[in-house]
Formats: sequence, C-alpha cells, structure tokens
Amino acid sequence: MKVLKFGGSSVADAACISKVVSILRKEHEAGHSFAVVFSAFKGITDELIEMSRLAAKGDLAYKDHFEEFSSRHLQVADELLDGDARAGVRAFLMENHEVLYNLLFGIFLVREVSPRTKDYVLSFGERNSAYIISQVLLHLGIPAAYLDARKVIVTDKHFGSAKVNMELTSQKIVDYFDQHNGVVQIATGFIGSDLGGLTTTLGRGGSDYSAALLAGALDAEVLEIWTDVDGVLTADPRKVKRALSIDEMSYKEAMEMSHFGAKVIYPPTIQPVLRKNIPILIKNTFNPDHPGTKVSAYPNVEQAGPVKGISSISRISLLTLEGSGMVGVRGISGRLFSALAEAKVNVILITQGSSEYSISLAVDPDKEKVARKAIEKAFEYEMSSGLIEPVKVEPNLSVIAIIGERMRFQPGISGRLFQSLGKNGINVVAIAQGSSELNISVVVSAEDESKALNALHESFFLSRNNELHLFIVGLGLIGKTLIEQIRKQAAWHLEHNRLDIKIICISNSRKMLFDEGGIDLNIWESMLQEKGVPTDLKALVERMDQLNLSNTIFVDNTASKEVADLYEEILNASISISTPNKIATSSAYETYSHLKSLAKRKGVQFLFETNVGAGLPLINTINDLIDSGDSILKIEGVFSGSLSYIFNNFSAERSFAAVVREAREKGFTEPDPREDLRGFDVRRKLVILGREIGWQLETSDVGVGAFLPQACLDAQGIDHFFEELDNHHAYFHAAVTRANEAGKRLRMIGSLENGQARLELVEIGQESPFYYLDGSDNMVIITTSRYQERPLIVRGPGAGAEVTAAGVFAEIIKIGRYLS
Repeated sequence: MKVLKFGGSSVADAACISKVVSILRKEHEAGHSFAVVFSAFKGITDELIEMSRLAAKGDLAYKDHFEEFSSRHLQVADELLDGDARAGVRAFLMENHEVLYNLLFGIFLVREVSPRTKDYVLSFGERNSAYIISQVLLHLGIPAAYLDARKVIVTDKHFGSAKVNMELTSQKIVDYFDQHNGVVQIATGFIGSDLGGLTTTLGRGGSDYSAALLAGALDAEVLEIWTDVDGVLTADPRKVKRALSIDEMSYKEAMEMSHFGAKVIYPPTIQPVLRKNIPILIKNTFNPDHPGTKVSAYPNVEQAGPVKGISSISRISLLTLEGSGMVGVRGISGRLFSALAEAKVNVILITQGSSEYSISLAVDPDKEKVARKAIEKAFEYEMSSGLIEPVKVEPNLSVIAIIGERMRFQPGISGRLFQSLGKNGINVVAIAQGSSELNISVVVSAEDESKALNALHESFFLSRNNELHLFIVGLGLIGKTLIEQIRKQAAWHLEHNRLDIKIICISNSRKMLFDEGGIDLNIWESMLQEKGVPTDLKALVERMDQLNLSNTIFVDNTASKEVADLYEEILNASISISTPNKIATSSAYETYSHLKSLAKRKGVQFLFETNVGAGLPLINTINDLIDSGDSILKIEGVFSGSLSYIFNNFSAERSFAAVVREAREKGFTEPDPREDLRGFDVRRKLVILGREIGWQLETSDVGVGAFLPQACLDAQGIDHFFEELDNHHAYFHAAVTRANEAGKRLRMIGSLENGQARLELVEIGQESPFYYLDGSDNMVIITTSRYQERPLIVRGPGAGAEVTAAGVFAEIIKIGRYLS
C-alpha cells in the first residue's frame, strides 16, 4: 500500500487533473494498492476565505466570488466528463454549492464568521476536488471511491487548527479500508470532524497531514507528495535560478529546511510517518519521470555532500538585550524567554556570546513591537538602573541557513560559508549554530538575501564552476573587441578555469541592455538596438546594485569622467571594477587613494592595469616587486604608442609634419595630434605609476619639456597646426640632424626617479634599449634594488583595441579567481 497526495498546483485545472489521472492510471495498471489525498484546486482555499470575509463585512461582492467558485468546478467537470458521469457530478456539485451559498448568506446576515463556520466554508474546496477526480477515475474504469475524510479523521474542536485524536483516527482509517478493500480511496485533505460530527480543518500543511495520517495508520510502504517541482531543491528556485534537485535527505534535514522557509514538508504534519519510519517521496506532477527526492530516516549518503540545502527566512527583526548587568547573573535567559512565551512570540533564532554580555534573537517583524514591550517589561528594573541597555532592534534582516547532517564530519564548512559571503561584500549581523551542526545560520541584510543565497549555493553546489556577472559600459573599439574575446574564450574558461562568464548588461552612450540570464554574445548588437533602453548611467548602477548578483564585475571601457565619478558608489556596493579609463586614477591623489582604500575595505578588486601600457604587465609587475620587498629606484619609458611611432619614424629624410600626418591618418594620434605631442596622456600615466610605487603625486608635479614651437601650440585648427609644422621644418630638421650626427636618436621619455616625475624629448645613444625601439611599441625600463645592473625591460604594443581588451579580459579572470 502506498499513499499519494496531490497539492493545489497539481489540480489547478482540467489539464493538470488529466496529468494526475495519467499518473494514477499507471499505478493501477502496475497492480499497486494505493490511496490518494487531494487538496482543493489551486487558489480555491484563498477564494473561500475571501468569500467569507466579504460576507462578514456585508459586502455583496462575495456573490461574485461564489459564482467564480461554482463555475470553475462545473467547467472542470464538463471538460473531464461526459454523459451520465457528467450529470452525476454536476448534481453533486450543485447540491454542494447550494449549501455553500446559503451558508455565506447566513454569514452576510449576521455579519460574522466564527472559526467553526469558517472551517465548514473551507471544507467545500477539498470536497469538490476529491469528488470530481474520484468520478473521473471511475469513468475511466478504475475502481475508485470518494472518501470524505470527516468520516475517519477525528479531532477536537480547536477550529482552524484542530488536534487529531490519533488513536481513534488510526482505528477508523484501518476499519474503513478493511471494509472497502480493493477500491482506490480518493480522500479529501485538510479536513476532519469532531466527535459530534462538526467539520474541522487541520491548519497549515493540512492535506499533507491527512495523507500522513492515512499512511501511518495503514503502514504504507511510502507516502508520495506530488507537487510542481522536481522534489526538494537545494535552494528556492525563485531566488537561485540554478537550484538542483536533492536525491535523498533525512527527516531532520527536511524539517530544518522547512523551518527556514523551504516548501518541503510542514514538520508537524509528518509525525505519523516519521514515527513508523515510512519514507516520503516528493515528486513533480508535471515531470513524473523525474526521480524526485526521498526523505527517510537513513538516506544513502555515499554520493551526498556535507550540505544538503540552503534556505532562508526573508523577513525577520533582530532584538538584542545587552548590558553589564547580565554577566554572570543566573536566570536572565529564563526570564527573557518566559516573557516572550507569555506574549505568544515565536523565536526564530537565538545567539549568545560566551561573555554573557548580550543575547540576540530573531522574531517575525509583525511581532517585533510585542516582543520589545514584553522584554522591556520583564527587565524594567535592570533597565531603569542602567544595568541593561534598552532593547536594540534591527529590522529588515533575513536569516540564511545551510543545512546538512554530514556537516559535522567535515571541517571547514563554516570557513567556506564566511569566505563566500565576505568575498561578495555581505556583512553578517549574527551567527547561530547548534552543537549537532545540523545547520549553520547567519543573519544578513534583507537586501543581501538573494546575493547571499546565490553565493553560498555556488560555493557548496556549483563549486566546479564560478559564475561571473559582468556589467560592461563602453562599446567602442575596445568594448566590442572585449565582448568578442569573451565570446570566443567563454567555453575554454568554463572548462579549464571553471569560470562561467555571463554579461548581464551592456551600454553605450545611447542605449543599455539588461538580461539577468546573460546576453547572447552572438547577437548582442542587434539585441541592443531592438531591446535596449535609453542609457542612464545612474539607473544602470542602481539596477546593478538592486540585482545584487554574486561575483559582479563592473567594466568601464570609456574615457568618461561621468562613468569614473560612479566608481565610489560601485565599490561601496561591494562590486569589483576593471577599467582602462585613466580619469579616476590620475585625478586628485585624494580620489585615487580613497578608491583604493575603499576597495580594500570592501574586500573587492579595483584593477586598472590597462591604464598604462594597455596589455603590458607593468602595474602588476611593479606591485609584485614591492610586495616581495624590492624597492623601485627608477622607472623610465616610452609610454605612448603615438609618440613612439612619430619619433621612431622621424628622420632627416622625412619631415616632422609628414610623420605626424601619417600617424594621424593611421589612427595612432588623437584627431588633434597636439593632445599627444603635449604629453598630457603620458603625464597621467606617470602619475598613476608614481602613485603605485607610493608617491603622493599630482599631475601638476610632472615636468614636461616643451619641444613644440609656441606657434604650433597656438595654431587655430588642425589645418593651421600642420601649416605651422611645415613652417618650422628647419627647427625639427635641426633637432634630428643634431642627434644623428652624435650617433643618437630622438625619443620622448617619461621618467620617475628620486621623487621627480618628468617627460621630455631626449637624445638616446646605442647603449640604451630605447635606441632600438621601432614601430609604435612602448618600452619601460624598471630599475630596482634587485635589478640594478640589468634592469627589467617590458616592451610591446602599448595601445590598440586587441591588446587593451586582452588586458581588461585578463583582469576579469583575475577577479573571478579572487572571488572563487
């Protein structure tokens, strides 16, 4: 014998009921002996509550709800049955509905609905659904009979949550089934009756309880609870999209997850099967071939991890009682919890430090004021004497719990939990853990609940892959190249680095596009055009913060001050940043220092390797040298691809103006080459490097040797500028000729040495590596205490979309590894 129970979502309409009937037909054809318990159709119990409420208020709208209730059941009967069977069910329903209508009219007249009357009203939901389905089965040739559970489940008169007379109920069930052997009983869930025959309801989880009562009394081999999910999941799928099904779990684990909000089973309802060690199988009506979850006393743990699931209670308030008058005083806890019990306040979580200085407890927010008043009354003397502080109340919190009986056998579970939360910038307000280590609970801000659940779920269940969530601003050449590099390498990183890279948002100056599941990188440009909304950077950052996804990285590919000004807000939200944008790091030293320290304080990364040298490993190399105890003595280099190209190609045979024109045409310079020739960009790079080696450097501290004649600088417009370059041909020719005659070459060198930062045009001899520089390459020479005789040399492309995007991509991977 097995007992099956189907919830409201499984019998929402005729289509759903057809799926249920198919499941039961297979059971019958397999020769199994079984009984079935049904809830009311989905939403019907709430509808009945609303009817009675409106009738009690004297609101005639209850009639509209009644008509909807009546027509819904009749429609289902019409869709599932025909002929005499349909007529018989319609007659039964019409009789039931007449009784209900008169009952509601009575409530309307007296303007009151007592608990006793309300229970009777609610019973019509289960009675209708069970009867309809029993007749559908009969119509299909399955020997089924309708069982009104009021005949076998005996309770007291505690209407709304009646207490079951276990001994009498068990005997009645056994007797009834003995008398109706060989017939599939289709029983109503949720309802019973007292000894006098008055209708009662069994409270929360009542239909599960009805099924458990039948299973326990009949010594069933299994209790199957059919719902709309594939068994018990590792987390709430509404909050954790990648929640997984659990194969097996213990009764204790199931009850713990239920306590912390998971819709598994309501603990009080499973007592009848728990006492007899009858396993519970939780299955999906809409995916019946899925094995579901088996809940038993002794689950198979060979393949199971230490953590079975992660659950949460979304709304709690934390109350803290503290003060020196509590230390070493006996009876404080007893008085505290007695006061709360008298006030009928349920305590969700308790935590107390070993110093006995404070006790914190979590309660439902609706009970917060009642709890606070009860505590203040109980400790009125101590508070008035200053021995105990006024009750501290912290609202808008959530409890997150990781659950698993095997956690106690594996060290490091707590460390992993706090590391996952810490790396995602989630602050823990309180901690609770029992000596059995069945669960570890933490209290966090309600805003961080979803982020915490996803971070922990990824750590404990998806640890093979670490999911990164990117928000990319700036879709110019660098941004487009970066997206293409990610598209090409995503599968490789998933396989080799266990990094699942998802781009959640892309934005240019006109439009922005969001997709929480990850934007399809094969069609991102068309998606941005079709579904993008007008760009609002402030709204973008707010949305990123509100989504609160774990392992979020903000990527700024712009040169925009408006974007850079948002870095503080982004870091404050515990979101890492990778950017080639130099504005924030080369602005006022105070801003640079604040952002660096803020990132460190928040436990996130603020990376800007591509600020200097694009993809060349300069900043990381310098930091690694300093971290290892080396001292930076001197840094000198050609830091500009445009200036490198110009002076590498400038010779006595080619005019300076011609080389600058060529550099501009090839895209090496800004539209106005004076931006490059004045050294503004190199000056910012020197400032950034100087700050990274510990100097408090401002851009005004960088000396720039002027080599352009003033007339060139003052020229109005680009054409006039080039005219002035031509006019000063002799000046430039003399400079390069002078260098050539000395066996040297001209190079624009930036340097950091002895606290001085300088950029100037220098004649370089063959003994210098700069002499052999060609193309548009950058070259940086780093002299340190360890590398004096043979300094470190870093050379390569210092500009270009491919290498810059690659540098940003490398930082994204670095952040991903840090967060994993």
